[in-house]
Amino acid sequence: MKRILIIKVTSLGDIVQAQPVVSDLRRAFPGVKVDWAADEMFADVARWNVGIDRVLCAPLRRFKKERRWENLKAIASAIVELRRERYDVVIDIHGVYKSAIIAVLARSSRRLGYRSRDLGERGAAFAYTGRFSRPECHAWHGMRVSVAEALGYRLEGPPVYNLQLPRAEADVGATRTAPPVAILFHATSNDEKKWPATHWAAVARELTERGFRVVLPWGTPKERSEASLIASQAPSAALLPPMSVVEIAQAIEAAALVVGVDTGFVHLAHALRKRTVMIFVATSPEHCGIHSPPHSVSVGDGRSAPSVMDALRAINNVHGQ
Repeated sequence: MKRILIIKVTSLGDIVQAQPVVSDLRRAFPGVKVDWAADEMFADVARWNVGIDRVLCAPLRRFKKERRWENLKAIASAIVELRRERYDVVIDIHGVYKSAIIAVLARSSRRLGYRSRDLGERGAAFAYTGRFSRPECHAWHGMRVSVAEALGYRLEGPPVYNLQLPRAEADVGATRTAPPVAILFHATSNDEKKWPATHWAAVARELTERGFRVVLPWGTPKERSEASLIASQAPSAALLPPMSVVEIAQAIEAAALVVGVDTGFVHLAHALRKRTVMIFVATSPEHCGIHSPPHSVSVGDGRSAPSVMDALRAINNVHGQ
């Protein structure tokens, strides 16, 4: 086995949690080169993985929203780059039409994907020459199990993410100097996942009392309004400036504590082995939570909002206070 292409196109948290597949492959097949195909919006995560040889990306989401000529040209260029290498095997761990099309376009006679019942879009099955199952277990571990099953190697050890961020050129809102920084990721595109602003404010006030500098990131005008509401109830909490994905990742790496709902940047904090608490309101912690004592823990049952005390107890567990 000389070269493998992994396809996982979106989203941020899923791509973060899929990265251990790379270290598994390199352990199973010494000397293998692993490439990764992703949407341009999330490709930075794969670029941070020191075990990935080549990252292939295209503005798929951007083209869906803005059908402009420059986006189409970028996609065409990405296809040319994709076909520059020949692969021993292509593994699609996304399982929708767009990932299946990438698999077909890649130069390989062996293209593996999920069984029909496990696909996100069943029509994607046209792309594959071989199939593998999606096991009934924790989603992130399941991706590792699926690829190991597909390629016939034994899965060993805990997940290894191997993410190395570029060095920050300037202060990005969180530094390692005193006081320690706590980042509260309150925002999510899914309203059902949101935790009440009053709960966030209570946590922010308590963390301030403990000596943290509390900061609130945001990405859209709506999220900025929500952050401002939290800050109005916890005056010591500060809104971060507009930041890129890389800058937010660098802020996470510099922080002492990360608390947030089930969203991509909180999964990234876990992967970077930061002290992390993930709050579950409407999604399943058993299926897609984080749990790696002592540095990360999930709180909530996924059916209702956990209390402020639940969150503070979880913070105590990861931060030793």
